[in-house]
Amino acid sequence: MLKCLEIETAPNPTASIIWLHGLGADGYDFEPIVPELALPTSLAVRFIFPHAPQMPVTVNGGFMMPAWYDIKANNIEGRQDKDGIAVSNAAIQTLINREKERGISARHIILAGFSQGGAMALYVGTHQEEALAGILALSCYTLLPDDAPSQAAKATPILQMHGMQDEVVPIALGQASQTFLSQHGFDVSYQTYAMAHSLCPSQIKAIGQWLTTRLNES
Repeated sequence: MLKCLEIETAPNPTASIIWLHGLGADGYDFEPIVPELALPTSLAVRFIFPHAPQMPVTVNGGFMMPAWYDIKANNIEGRQDKDGIAVSNAAIQTLINREKERGISARHIILAGFSQGGAMALYVGTHQEEALAGILALSCYTLLPDDAPSQAAKATPILQMHGMQDEVVPIALGQASQTFLSQHGFDVSYQTYAMAHSLCPSQIKAIGQWLTTRLNES
């Protein structure tokens, strides 16, 4: 079981949001976003911020850092670390299963992530055996496109967001991901912002609104 930071917005949560950080960060990276999302007090949500394991990252000279998988080439979508992705997929699936054991149905679980974490959220979420409440994919790209998404997961709404000046994950990769998902039958909303590899206030407001809608409708 991955170590996690958990925040509950009210007692007895009825929904869960599993939020995956980016390369080199940890679960505390997105802790401050919870109040900024301005979710209604009527929603009792458990935010789960897991910490990725430490591993050597090839493009960073083999330096040990928190990572969901190795990045083996300067073009981040190339030479993808299939074994590392599989290990993280299983670990994140364990978190999803634990929420179900806690009484949260799949239709009340959202997977979210930024950069490398967003790529994992997309991969795990689109290979579920049942639809989730949603997938929030921030500044990321598609992993292992030859692994066909599951049919059941295609009922999961996806919100992708990307910075137009992203110098880490080029916007072309985000656009290609949106095209890939749409071609495979997913309902994808794609939004861009005048920013680099980061988040901005207008984006955070839009995320809060989307999360509220998804959890109220699910």
